Amino acid sequence: MEETQALASEWLSSLGGRVTKLGDKATIVGLSGDLGSGKTSFVQGVANALGITDNVTSPTFILERIYKIVSSANFQFPISNFQKLIHIDAYRLDNASELKHLGFEELVQDPGNLILIEWPERVQEALPPDIQTLKFEFIDESTRRISF
Repeated sequence: MEETQALASEWLSSLGGRVTKLGDKATIVGLSGDLGSGKTSFVQGVANALGITDNVTSPTFILERIYKIVSSANFQFPISNFQKLIHIDAYRLDNASELKHLGFEELVQDPGNLILIEWPERVQEALPPDIQTLKFEFIDESTRRISF
């Protein structure tokens, strides 16, 4: 778990250099992989690197959690473009149209949002075709593989 969170921090650092080139909409990243493969741990690492002090947990049953990013000198990676981290778990959604109930269309319009979606394949039709998708694989109880 600690290694996954450290990797998330490194990934966020590399993303920081590209944020200004991502356009005028939210940055959306898919997190695809098996149950228990480290997707939520990864989001916790991103949240930590952004200076979010809230307890970050899986939104499996509530579908979405929104964390406000407060400007702070404690950021490991001060990325001023992001004001909110949105964590969506699409595992329980039957189709992409159900994202409307989460206000997804409005969230996507805000370039200050970093949206991380677990199980993006369940809502693929609602996502831009060129989003980055990270692949998570459960190897065994102590080993995960993450592909960028």
